Amino acid sequence: KWAYKLLPALPSELVMDCFELSWRIRAMDMQASPYDLAEWGYPPIRIETTEGKAAYVEHQRAFAAEAAALRGRLAQALAPLKPSETPSETP
Repeated sequence: KWAYKLLPALPSELVMDCFELSWRIRAMDMQASPYDLAEWGYPPIRIETTEGKAAYVEHQRAFAAEAAALRGRLAQALAPLKPSETPSETP
């Protein structure tokens, strides 16, 4: 969300990387939900089982590591900007 709001000040590739991560996180959350998305290529993650819970935790850890790297890239991209150069939030 914040990468998109800062889009004029950030490379579009970085914003897209952030969006793709959020998309994958949401898809994994839906796989762990009671919805059956197998028809759309999203097999369930059965968090009620030991194996499913372990898979969910593994995904979460991987996402956290990827998000940390993206936050670092965001900070690097924004560091040279002065506060007056960042886009203001529009209503």
